[in-house]
Amino acid sequence: MRDDAEAEDVLQEAYLLALHNIEKFRGESTLLTWLTRIVVNHAIAQSRKIARHAEIFSIGSEPDWETRSARGAMRLDSTEQPEQATERKEMRRLIEKKIDDLPESLRTVFMLRAVEEMSVEDTADCLGILEVTVRTRYFRAKGLLRESLSREIDFALEDAFSFDGARCDRIVAGVLARLDSASEGGA
Repeated sequence: MRDDAEAEDVLQEAYLLALHNIEKFRGESTLLTWLTRIVVNHAIAQSRKIARHAEIFSIGSEPDWETRSARGAMRLDSTEQPEQATERKEMRRLIEKKIDDLPESLRTVFMLRAVEEMSVEDTADCLGILEVTVRTRYFRAKGLLRESLSREIDFALEDAFSFDGARCDRIVAGVLARLDSASEGGA
């Protein structure tokens, strides 16, 4: 859903839908597969519905999910340094963005396999596709993520040791000043 609050709403609505239709569960698959299929189908339908409407962004305020995730990260490891927490948050944000950028068919399979840890068989049942298609889409999703993250890391490496003119000038000035003071003292 690309938004934690929206995902929570969809999950709740889907579970209520499943509860109201529990008599339709025929036991042809596991309950997990049946529930996941309802959630996935409801999420896809909701995504299509949202795509037809204009997005509204709040200016000047941080989304609640970011605040909650930052607080959660701080609670998990209170000994973690602020720089490490920030780096972890940025890395998580980057990975989430790259997953969100995947085509929907690949993203759905990736989320079910990697995040929900569903088997190939259960994922295929949930999505109504062949197991070989699940494997192919999962492989492609991982490849696209790897490639996309690799490009980001390459760009970061280029900046990591880039020339910093102001810093260099400051160091040179310091060295020259020390040379001047040493030559004055020795003369």
